[in-house]
This record gives sequence, structure tokens and C-alpha cells, in this order.
Amino acid sequence: MTILPRRACLLVFAFAAGAAHAGDDWPTKFALDDGTEVSGTMNYAWDLNDFSGDDGYGTAATSLEDAHTNRRKEFGIVVKKKDVYDFTAVMDFQSKLWLDVALRMETRALFDRDYGKIRIGYFKTPVSMESIAASRASSMLEASAASQAIYEGRRTGVEWSLDRPRYGLSAAYFFGKDLQGDNPGTTAAMRAIWTPIKDKDRVVHLAMSGSVENPHGHRDGRDVWFGPSARFRARPLAGLTTTRLVDSGTLGGVDRIVRNGLEALWIDGPLSLQAEYLHATAERENGLADYSASGYYATGSWVLTGETRPYAAGNVGNVKPEHRYGAVEALLRYGELDLDHAGIAGGHQRDLTLGLNWYVSTHFKFQANYVRVAAERGVLAADPRVLELRAQLNF
Repeated sequence: MTILPRRACLLVFAFAAGAAHAGDDWPTKFALDDGTEVSGTMNYAWDLNDFSGDDGYGTAATSLEDAHTNRRKEFGIVVKKKDVYDFTAVMDFQSKLWLDVALRMETRALFDRDYGKIRIGYFKTPVSMESIAASRASSMLEASAASQAIYEGRRTGVEWSLDRPRYGLSAAYFFGKDLQGDNPGTTAAMRAIWTPIKDKDRVVHLAMSGSVENPHGHRDGRDVWFGPSARFRARPLAGLTTTRLVDSGTLGGVDRIVRNGLEALWIDGPLSLQAEYLHATAERENGLADYSASGYYATGSWVLTGETRPYAAGNVGNVKPEHRYGAVEALLRYGELDLDHAGIAGGHQRDLTLGLNWYVSTHFKFQANYVRVAAERGVLAADPRVLELRAQLNF
């Protein structure tokens, strides 16, 4: 059992004390004379992961160590002129990875009529509603195993999107490597959303997404050639461990990767349900069998203090407290991920997560998850239990 360190205790109490006296009018945004707004953004999260019930297996595949450290240190800048453009640049200094770095233009500013928005730069690919939500707005500490395994990640490209009261559409083309210099190749992607009900406290959202990735090979600094490949894997819903209980391993000879997703979201006042089914197929050459991965999750949420989870731009956000003591949310999620296919024992994982969130204010959030995982991979099996805590500050 991990003992909460003194530094972490001081951090938690500082968050709570600051939240008790902090309003939402923080000086993080500055307006220029021409209407341009310049904003600083931050998302800092400190996590604790405590594992139990996984002793005695004696294998590296089930060696899970308790940990407590920074989970995210995201800092960025947003420059925006309403109805004209916005530019975002964000980096996570914890993982040392660039996040969104993109310029988005409003077509109404170019053509005096709204034909949607054009974005160019580095941003998220669209398959997996859970993964494309803002990291600061995650209802659970970690994305589902299905989302982790099948989500492609960020790529450099161009996107057109259209948001209407009853539907939304987007189409994108990604090219080249990511900003870390990895994942060479191209991807064509789309997402279509239907919202037959879209009110402030009632939403019905149905959507489908898909992408086709053509990975390219590359040569390393020693001029060694590495052919196009794919890999599908997931952590046991704990972000501070590098262990994966299910993992397809590196699949060689990959010609293209087809990803598909189905989404459903229902919000009615303080209650909401969210579910996704995700599927990916790695089509392979040289007589190698195609490989498929699939999974799903379903999450139920009840905001005990009566607020409604906000919905905008095809996704959900953090609950905005309407009481001086904040807002409290209880959650339950069940998920499965299947990576056994075509003679490859990638494994099968099932998990159940209980969650509790305390939104102290717009800028402060505390989260607790208790996760039961059951994973099998070949002759190995593990059923760890994980207690996870997070203190989050964002603006």
C-alpha cells in the first residue's frame, strides 16, 4: 500500500484552500484593441496509483508497482479573434510531447458565409470520442482499454468541420510524421454526428467515425530500414505504469490500418450514459493474415449535486459547479478489449471502474477511481485491483 507523501498532502491541502477562496475570474485572458484575445492555458494533474491483488504471478507481465507523481504538466497559449480564427499551441512537459498545435479559420471570415471551419496543424485524429475529449475534462482518470488500443493519436494535417444544431460533420487528411518525428504515413478520416436532442440539460448524441491509415517505413540513424507496422495495446487503466497486460506486439508487413467507431451519448439533467464500440483492422502484405482488434465501454454518470454535464462541439466537458461547496459526480464504467486474432495471442481484458469526482470550482477537481481488471494473454492471467487518486488544477 502506497503511503501518501508529505509533499502530496501539502499539494492537496493547498489546492483545497485555494479553491475555497478562488472565483472563476482569473486573469488568464487578455483582450487587444482589435478584439483579439490572448490566453494562457494550464492543466496540471498529480496522480497516485495503488495496486493490490496481483501478487504471486511471478511474471513481468503482471508486475505492477505503486506510484505517485505528476501525470500531466500541460502549458499552452491560445490566440483568438471571434468569428475569424483561433491558434492553439500546447505542450505536456511531463511526457515531453507536443499536444495540439494548430490554426483554425472560420470560413465566414473568408467568404461572408458559414461553410464551416478549416484547421491546419497538429491535432487529434477523430476515431474514439473518449480520446478526443480534452484531457482536463476526462470523467475517469484514464481512457478505456478499447480507446487506448485503437485510438491513433495526433497527426499533422488539415481538417474541415461543420457544426449545426442537429448534426456535425468533419473530414481530415493527415500526412507526414508527428511532431516527435515518429509515425510516418498518411491518414484519411471522418466523423459524422447526429443530435436529435440538443438542449442545455438534455442531449442525445449518435455518431460514427472512421479512418484509413497508410503507415510508411523509415530508416533510423544507422540507415537500418524498418518496414510499416502496427501495434495495439492498453494499460490496466492506470496511467503511471508502463506495463501492458494485453498487447498484440509489433505487427509487420502492414499495408493499411482501418479504424471505425460508433458513439452514443444521452444526457438528462444530472444523469448521463456514454458508450462506444471501436474496431481496427491491420491489413497485411506478403501472405500475412490480416489482424483485427475490437472493444467497447459503457459509462454511467450521476451528478449528485444536480448539475448537468455540459455538451459542446460533439463532446462533453467538466461539470460546472453551481454551489459554493462544488459539484459531486458518481460514475460506473464497464469495458472489454479483445486482442486475440489471426493466431496472435494479444490477450483479452475486462474491467469495471467506480469513480467519484469533486469539482471544487471551475479550476479545481479531485478524482478517485477504483478499478477491477481481469486480463488473460496466452497462458498468463492477472486480476489486479487499482486505487487511483488525482488532484487537478486547470485554466
